[in-house]
Amino acid sequence: MTETGLLSRRTLMTGSLLLTGAALTGCQTVVGLPDQAELPDESFDYATAYAELPDGDYTWPAVNYQSFDESYLRQVVEYRTREMPGTIIVDPYNNYLYWTLGNKKALRYGIGVGRAGFAWNGDALIRVKREHPIWRPPREMIARKPSLERYWEKGFPPGLRNPLGARAMDLWQGSTDTLYRIHGTNQPSSIGKSVSSGCIRMWQQDVIDLFNRVPLRTKVVVLGKDPNAEA
Repeated sequence: MTETGLLSRRTLMTGSLLLTGAALTGCQTVVGLPDQAELPDESFDYATAYAELPDGDYTWPAVNYQSFDESYLRQVVEYRTREMPGTIIVDPYNNYLYWTLGNKKALRYGIGVGRAGFAWNGDALIRVKREHPIWRPPREMIARKPSLERYWEKGFPPGLRNPLGARAMDLWQGSTDTLYRIHGTNQPSSIGKSVSSGCIRMWQQDVIDLFNRVPLRTKVVVLGKDPNAEA
């Protein structure tokens, strides 16, 4: 085959691949880690999603999801943003966390927000992802509650009572740890509420789901004002 013929064949094949890719991604941009779970759709089984969840040495209790507003359940929603697909956007004012998918869509989770959740806003990156994390209370919290001093040196061990729950994702700005965390919670009733302490809380099943989707160095945007407030 001549060189011209090879180029023409390559051009045709490349064009076909691009068209195939466009057809596959026309409805949804593929972002995140490989082998992640399917996105929830209209037939999503919430009973299974929020059922008791074995996880290594621990089994996380089922979530009584039916007692919560449906808006806090894991779901794909319409969402307009200028951020790139794969960005996490935290809305602490309405208790939502969005993982942007592109094509004006996002995977939304319900969250609980503590005082630390309102104390910091801006852009950061997930620099550390921890399974079954150890929790070490910040000095500010120890000052308010001196009994926590015993957890400063070695930390609170992993497990069902750990305040960070099943997973933690630590947010950094450059070389600085913001001390801001996206994490699980052993208080499932706090989702959808502004609670007394902590950063961004998620149900254990949801934080594991998010953890399995987002890679390290994922951009996180924490909103500094209520997007629903009048300008």
